[in-house]
Amino acid sequence: MSENAKITKEMILEKLKEVIDPEIGIDVVNLGLIYELKINPDNTVYVKMTMTTPGCPLTMWLLQAVEQKILEIPGVKDAEIELTFDPPWTPDRISEEVKKRLGMI
Repeated sequence: MSENAKITKEMILEKLKEVIDPEIGIDVVNLGLIYELKINPDNTVYVKMTMTTPGCPLTMWLLQAVEQKILEIPGVKDAEIELTFDPPWTPDRISEEVKKRLGMI
C-alpha cells in the first residue's frame, strides 16, 4: 500500500475485529466497545471506546491491543485511544450477528 493510500474506517474496524475480549471471546467491534472512530488528515487515528465493566481487569491489555492493531495498518502514523464509560456499555450494543450466535435474539 502506498504512503498516499486512503485509510478507511472499514479498514480499521476490520483490523479491530482481530482484538478479542479474552473473557467473552468476542471481538471489540462486535461487542460494541468502539464508540467513535476518526481518521485525521495527518493519518493519525482516534478511537473512543469503553469496556464491558469499569473494573475490567483486562482494560490496559485491550487498550494496548487496539492501539497495536491500528498501528499495524500501513500509512497510519499514530493512534490515540480514549477510554470512556459515558454512556455505560450494555449488551444492547452487541452486533445482531453475535446476538444471534449467542442466542440473545
